[in-house]
Amino acid sequence: MRTKITVVGAGNVGATTAELAARKGLGDVVLVDIMDGVPQGKALDMTQACPIWDSSARVTGTNGYEATADSSVVIVTAGLARKPGMSRDDLLKANAAIVGGVAREIAKWSPDAVVIVVSNPMDVMAQLTRRETGFQAERVIGMGGVLDSARFRAFVAMELGVSMRDVTALVMGGHGDSMVPLPRYTSVAGIPITELMPPERVNALIERTRTGGAEIVGLLKTGSAYYAPAAAAIEMAEAVLLDEKRVLPCSAYLDGEYGVSGVYSGVPTKLGAAGVEGIIELKLTDSEIDAFKASAETVRAMFATL
Repeated sequence: MRTKITVVGAGNVGATTAELAARKGLGDVVLVDIMDGVPQGKALDMTQACPIWDSSARVTGTNGYEATADSSVVIVTAGLARKPGMSRDDLLKANAAIVGGVAREIAKWSPDAVVIVVSNPMDVMAQLTRRETGFQAERVIGMGGVLDSARFRAFVAMELGVSMRDVTALVMGGHGDSMVPLPRYTSVAGIPITELMPPERVNALIERTRTGGAEIVGLLKTGSAYYAPAAAAIEMAEAVLLDEKRVLPCSAYLDGEYGVSGVYSGVPTKLGAAGVEGIIELKLTDSEIDAFKASAETVRAMFATL
């Protein structure tokens, strides 16, 4: 049986995610959206591009879920996008209704899938997806940590004028204003950034990382980021599909790790065929653990309102 990847939502994030999956030839791709003709048209366009991409992927567009049956990975991007002045939290109730319905369809048609949640507010939507699917926690993962860390890496590289390939970064906590970028675990070719720039510049990059999504929303005015979120989701999907055992920061369900239980939050994880195959517990300072717990409690409070 050919590997199947489903992407729910054919907007900018979903279509770009499906494109990257097809380009990489990770498997056959099913693009789902409620808008009649939109997923079908975009899927046909990608299909016609596959010969140029030297890809054997088959891309299908659909308004229902039957074609998604037995997907190995489902990436959920469905929901409303942020507009200028909106926080991720403002999307909570509107997107909860959308994502909850999607989750139930995933459970019906692909009961063995690993689910990667992109929809905002991402940590809450991941927790909602886990509840509505009834899946084991390790098979429902939020995308935010990979994206936030990539943003931090980009800003560090831009600041120092170095290759982004040589920058590693770690951002923990919720995917929102309370996220916790960790400069102690962020380096350039192994050199901590705290040795390469003064504290005030480090703090400025941390703040820019926290507001990185809002900065793009403000510039676009009619949409939100989609290239980087799609790339982050595909990096995770590839780790699962190829059983790569990648160590990536993802939003995972915590059961006592870092002193937090019963909530999704960004932590270093090992991603493989089973989903989250391990959570790495770092030795955080008192201020770092306090910030992480505060971020996790923000997610818990939002989920409680549902």
